[in-house]
Amino acid sequence: MKEVTSISISSSLRKLLAYATAMDRINKEYKAYIQEENRKLYAWQEDGQFVGCIGISFINTYECEIKHIAVLPEERGKHIGRQMIQFVLHHHALKRITAETDIEAVEFYRKFGFKIISLGEKYLGIERFQCEYEENNRFKIV
Repeated sequence: MKEVTSISISSSLRKLLAYATAMDRINKEYKAYIQEENRKLYAWQEDGQFVGCIGISFINTYECEIKHIAVLPEERGKHIGRQMIQFVLHHHALKRITAETDIEAVEFYRKFGFKIISLGEKYLGIERFQCEYEENNRFKIV
């Protein structure tokens, strides 16, 4: 994992962020990661290519929100997403992580140990979920 600090966004990172945010918001979100102190973007590389990314926003010293998390479809199922969350937890000594997501990602967060709370139909016809992870529920990878 490496922190992304480049002012310009690479095409491979743009592709990853497109899985986690609307196309018209990618440049704005990327700029926020580069310019805002409380936001960090990390990328997972394999064979010199970005295959995953995780973007976080710190709420305080021990708590953050996952703003974006994405893994290339052909790389999914290899525990890259899990390892990225583990990295963020340990690298920043976090006690709590939250994320808002859709139904497609709920099981991913549940398997990691997040508590899932329905937010109802937040957008027309789209149910959203709040995912909350606390240190005392820490999932350990063996």
